[in-house]
Amino acid sequence: MRVVIQRVSKASVSIDGNVVGKIGPGLLLLVGFTHGDSSADIDYLVRKIVNMRIFEDENGKMNISLLQKGYQILSVSQFTLYADTSGGNRPGFSNAAKPEIATRLFDEFNQKLRNQGVVVETGVFGAEMEVELVNGGPVTIIIDSK
Repeated sequence: MRVVIQRVSKASVSIDGNVVGKIGPGLLLLVGFTHGDSSADIDYLVRKIVNMRIFEDENGKMNISLLQKGYQILSVSQFTLYADTSGGNRPGFSNAAKPEIATRLFDEFNQKLRNQGVVVETGVFGAEMEVELVNGGPVTIIIDSK
């Protein structure tokens, strides 16, 4: 499981011009799954994400977590995080989990974030989406459960 974390002052996801998810300050998560990912991978990354100290304290030091701030998450599925670009100019996606598996894992991931007391907005799994964000910092971190 791989997640690109972006600290944002605001973010939204739209489908056909209609906003389906929107947050103020918090984290935009681009979430991908690969073969063999499980609930254990989800549990590990949920703990890391909600407790990661990437928001600034009163001294301007990244020392405050999402949970401490009470901020929100916009979670967007993105199978392209598992693109294989080693064999030419067209990426292959055979490393991404099959949609029926990834959908279940994505739903579980978002529910476990909500179980931590976080407001979680999402895109629509498998849809063609437009994501808008204002990246604060900028701060972008990539984490992997492996």
